Parts: sequence; C-alpha cells; structure tokens
Amino acid sequence: MTDVMAMYKDKATRQAFIGKGLEIYNSLKGQLEPAHNGEIVAIEPNSGDYVVGKTLGKADKAMFQKHPDTWVLFVRIGQPDANIPLKTW
Repeated sequence: MTDVMAMYKDKATRQAFIGKGLEIYNSLKGQLEPAHNGEIVAIEPNSGDYVVGKTLGKADKAMFQKHPDTWVLFVRIGQPDANIPLKTW
C-alpha cells in the first residue's frame, strides 16, 4: 500500500504509480475501447485488478469491494490522460 503523504508530496512516487497503472490500462485497451469510452476504469496496479463503472463513484464502489482503503488509479476510458490516483473510499 502506498503512503498517503508519499503519494501527494513525492512526485516520483506518484508518477511511478500512475505509470504502472497506465501500463495496465494500455494492456486492456483493446477490451475497453471503444465499447466503454467515457466510462471509468479503476486499476489496482500491484495486483492488476480492475473494474469498470459508468461513473467514478460506481467504479470506486466496485473496487472498494475488492480492495478496501487501497490506492487505485482511476482513468477515463478513451482519454487515458484524464486519470487520478485516489484511495478507495
């Protein structure tokens, strides 16, 4: 699990986390695009687990069931630059 302060204050930690998540996103791209464009995929980079939701809230709720209180990368499908690392809540 990534430390909260490290994720927000240490750019290298945050960039490494995002990079690992985007690698997984790119490996899933053929399964996700274009059928789910505009939806949100939540990716847990350490396990490779992911869930898709129509909204960030729905993706978070589904991921929380698998990985409560864990850092995940939320990515808008079809727009991978629109991403944010957050803890499931």
